[in-house]
Amino acid sequence: MTSGAASPGPRPTAAPTGILDTSPTGEVTRGTVLGFAAYGLWGLFPLYFDALRPAGAWEILAHRILWTLLFCVVVLAVMRDVSWVRPLLHRPKLLTGIAVAAVLIAVNWTVYVAAVTSGNTSDAALGYFLNPLVTVALGVVVLGERLRALQWVAVGVGVAAAVFLAVAGGQVPVVALTLAFSFALYGLTKKKIGASLEAVHGLTVETVVLAPVAVVTLLVVHAQGGLEFGRHGALHTGLLVFSGVATALPLLCFAAAARRIPLVTIGLIQFITPVMQLLCAVLLLGEHMPAERWVGFGIVWVALVVLTVDSLVAVGRSRRAAALPVDDCPR
Repeated sequence: MTSGAASPGPRPTAAPTGILDTSPTGEVTRGTVLGFAAYGLWGLFPLYFDALRPAGAWEILAHRILWTLLFCVVVLAVMRDVSWVRPLLHRPKLLTGIAVAAVLIAVNWTVYVAAVTSGNTSDAALGYFLNPLVTVALGVVVLGERLRALQWVAVGVGVAAAVFLAVAGGQVPVVALTLAFSFALYGLTKKKIGASLEAVHGLTVETVVLAPVAVVTLLVVHAQGGLEFGRHGALHTGLLVFSGVATALPLLCFAAAARRIPLVTIGLIQFITPVMQLLCAVLLLGEHMPAERWVGFGIVWVALVVLTVDSLVAVGRSRRAAALPVDDCPR
């Protein structure tokens, strides 16, 4: 956001105190706070979903979808924001993209909740550490983007980390890779959709797509005698109901932050989530981390440091190039 040239005439009076700061600096500050809120809330998800046990992953997923849909509908009703629905129904290509995004996020949610409720939160954290590297790799494979030298180094180190963890652990880190790829593909799909929908609109349609599956899932779980909703007191029931707000709130905070702060800032803040997840796993949920897993995580962190340095260098170069007078720009 740039300010225009000062106009002649009387100097404007200062805004009264107490009015929301809408200056560029105020917007960036607000965006940074919202970004920290989004990634901080996501980082606490292991504790939240662990508290939902003994409900299984499928039941939690179904509740998460249905209560998120209800929350979005309430938000839209309060805002009287329905004018976007009719035009959307006449855009089948966009609807198809949203449906694909819905399937991808459902896979991500299911695997994540299953990992947490089965005592494998550290695997989930590894997935979100790997996610930026997978996103960069998909940019090359799917979008045909050209990587800078340090980006290639980061991706290579990330692949080496995955191979090391597979060999050291005796098995491929399926949970981590599934989370990394499903969320990266979800982000890629949303990028293809573009800014056609606001965050709450997109989440509403995605949960509408998934709602029939969620209802069938609850019916099947109930038929098998495994439905835990309402069986473990008001707190447990309330937490299941609140999963809709818990799902939507950080997403809306993220969407608001992304409009206010640079992408490189988002890229730095995003590491809060897996760091908090790993701390929750080791310090609060009592998960064991053998030495070889720490080594594997360390290799991933090296890759992320390389990727972060590359991003900062690239941003610095862009700013310096933008600051050059036209006559000084290289031809």
